[in-house]
Amino acid sequence: MKRFAALFAALDTTTRTSEKTAALAAYFREAPDQDRLWTIALLSGRRPKRAVNATRLAEWAAEVAGLPGWLFEESYAVTGDLAETIALILPPPEAPEAAALTDWITRIRSLVALPEPERRDAVLAAWTALEGTERFMFNKLITGGFRMGVAQGLMTRALAQATGIAEPDLALRLMGDWTPDSTTFAALVLTNDPGANLARPYPFCLAHALEQAPEALGPPEDWAADWKWDGIRGQAVLRGGRFTLWSRGEELVTDRFPELGELSDRLPDGTVIDGEILAFSAAGAPLPFAALQKRIGRKTVPRKLLAETPVILMAYDLLEEAGRDIRAEPLAVRQSALRRLAEDVPASAPFRLSPPLPFVDWPALAALRAGAAAAGAEGVMIKRLASPYHVGRKRGDWWKWKLDPMTFDAVMVYAQAGHGRRANLYTDFTFALWQGDELVPVTKAYSGLTDAEFGEITAWVRKNTLERFGPVRRVTPQLVFEIAFEGIQDSPRHKSGIALRFPRMLRWRRDKPASEADTLETARDLLGARR
Repeated sequence: MKRFAALFAALDTTTRTSEKTAALAAYFREAPDQDRLWTIALLSGRRPKRAVNATRLAEWAAEVAGLPGWLFEESYAVTGDLAETIALILPPPEAPEAAALTDWITRIRSLVALPEPERRDAVLAAWTALEGTERFMFNKLITGGFRMGVAQGLMTRALAQATGIAEPDLALRLMGDWTPDSTTFAALVLTNDPGANLARPYPFCLAHALEQAPEALGPPEDWAADWKWDGIRGQAVLRGGRFTLWSRGEELVTDRFPELGELSDRLPDGTVIDGEILAFSAAGAPLPFAALQKRIGRKTVPRKLLAETPVILMAYDLLEEAGRDIRAEPLAVRQSALRRLAEDVPASAPFRLSPPLPFVDWPALAALRAGAAAAGAEGVMIKRLASPYHVGRKRGDWWKWKLDPMTFDAVMVYAQAGHGRRANLYTDFTFALWQGDELVPVTKAYSGLTDAEFGEITAWVRKNTLERFGPVRRVTPQLVFEIAFEGIQDSPRHKSGIALRFPRMLRWRRDKPASEADTLETARDLLGARR
């Protein structure tokens, strides 16, 4: 655990990618195999389940530290992070232990089955055995909120440096539904056995947002375009007679979309297709993402929902053909092979090819992009015809050119401190729109501004707090911000009746008083415009 805590400290004190990579590589060279395996699991999102809820953990820590509840809440408000607050207020450890990361994770996982009194005793015993950053890491792990701020690609690069195995090979080996309980470090990382997991998907190729005029990409004849669909990215894998469906987050979602299981009888064995899982109407058109959202997160789907919101696989790339990995072939070759494969798939199957968008020049593509919403898309994808299927996000070959976001001007009504390096700044805000003479909260946002702006807003929040609710402050309704978002939908769960998709702060409207902020009616007009 000391080695893992030292790794976290090294990563947390630098923003330089090279230094993060070096720290990880050193750890992967030196740590025991089981700790290395658990570190890979943690950095790829395979965390232990929450063993204690935040409320109980806070109560126990305040009791051990001898702090009244209000003082603990004030401390929490200053740090902005529960695990850090607890690590700081507890008395020094009485009997420090030198147990490994794996040993501590085993203890944490065992807590779930214990009655609360025994669970409390075990947590308090752990606090007396851990120091500083180790205690902080334990708190993060026990609440299921562990994050290390390391992209999986960076972790793979460091592991490649430590083992001498090529990054693309490692990226593929780390895909799938493995857990530290089902494999070993040697079997997962050091062994090249393509048949070990026939259901394993390939690492996804990701696009960058186009932030300049498309003319900068060069001759249009070097590029292909299709719609940027508003669904769930997925890979359909058919090997050894078994069909599996994977989300971009490496989650196995086959059972959540049972109608796509028909593809196991429609596609040849040894096929891997990259595409989009879309809610699709009987009339042959994409349904809004809000319709698909009803099925996200469900382990089983009732018949009524299956009938109301059927899905298809909108295919746009072929990664494996007849059992042969063709990712290194140019996009033009892969898509030609995909079109040939699709010829044998009946029209009744839940399968479509993403239609190409022919264009003679960049203004012509811009005109097509303007009609994306009518086609049920978010914009267009632009891909170099000569490009291979990269691992992860590599700039230059794949671009997403989305529609401009929807926006409205809203008033900040609540503020909360951030986390990590922003724990002393107010960065998480709730925004409201006018309904008559009342401000109705509509969304939260925490990104889009500079650190300097957050610092200025923090000073303002401290002077303009009307009420406190733990770490949250209700503030004078004065500051106005332009809020950008990708989608809007009806939501009976919210007082405003609407919910936004990917909201963020586009700019601080210093020129506008709160009285001139937008209304709920304005937001509802946007809702109607995108339907």
